[in-house]
Amino acid sequence: MATHFLPATPATVAWGSFDAARPAVLTIDSGDTVTFETLSGEPEDMPPEGAGYEILPGHAEVHAQCPRGRGPHFLTGPVWVNGAEPGDVLEVRILACDLRASWGWNVVEPLLGTLPEDFPERRLLHMPIDLAAKTVKTSWGKTLPLDPFFGILGVAPPASYGRISTAEPREHGGNMDNKELKVGVTLYLPVWNAGALFSVGDGHGVQGDGEVCLTALETCMTGRFEFHLRKDMTLGLPRAESDDWLMTMAFDPDLDDAAKTALRLMIDWLEDGHEMHRGDAYTLCSLAADMRVTQLVDGNKGIHCVLPKSALGRD
Repeated sequence: MATHFLPATPATVAWGSFDAARPAVLTIDSGDTVTFETLSGEPEDMPPEGAGYEILPGHAEVHAQCPRGRGPHFLTGPVWVNGAEPGDVLEVRILACDLRASWGWNVVEPLLGTLPEDFPERRLLHMPIDLAAKTVKTSWGKTLPLDPFFGILGVAPPASYGRISTAEPREHGGNMDNKELKVGVTLYLPVWNAGALFSVGDGHGVQGDGEVCLTALETCMTGRFEFHLRKDMTLGLPRAESDDWLMTMAFDPDLDDAAKTALRLMIDWLEDGHEMHRGDAYTLCSLAADMRVTQLVDGNKGIHCVLPKSALGRD
């Protein structure tokens, strides 16, 4: 099994779009591990000159050289996984989510977020990060612990979609903004194209469920992932698991519809993967599963259903 390193440069970064036609920047085999550098911050999000914040190598070059898409995110990738075909599943083991910048940012934009009618003005904040302590000093003077993860983890969407924005999460994953997708978690992504074409970005230093004002603490990060091609699985939407829980995810403009889909997917998993009667699985979800709002601000809102593995019980 090989290890690879993918820096964030104009040659490896896509700005604001997923596209199945984008050529891969790295080819790997199932079982390989890849370390990705990622960037965060469009030109209008950057700290002012003289503010004392270090701009990482590659950031200005990406601004200058990469074509801008409809979304606000920078994606490092895509990575081609040899042997991956539509209908397969890409297993992504999250090994590291490391901070690489000494600052993060948060923005409120007019007409966006959960309460646009209450907060109609743009408000951009830059906050210093203590990399050693893994804390951030907020603009109101308090210190918060960080819990980093990547907002975007995804394969290329179906080719028929063409070039799409990075903003909305869909069946290929993408901008899921799920704070549970951190070190120790395994993510399963349905494959829609040959090679899978995996990309990552949107580093978050910390975020609450909902991401209510539009953004988390956005920051540049480095991630390390181990990839396994699964020919024995078929999925229509991403799902994940840790040592402690199972999780299904769904995305829809209507939160009720997203919740119904996420719950049905958990019932399917219990029925097919754990040989439970469907009615028993429904009851178990009512007794032990948590239906959580992933995010409210990305067009397609997110719900994740989390079931502790301990709830599967013992004979």
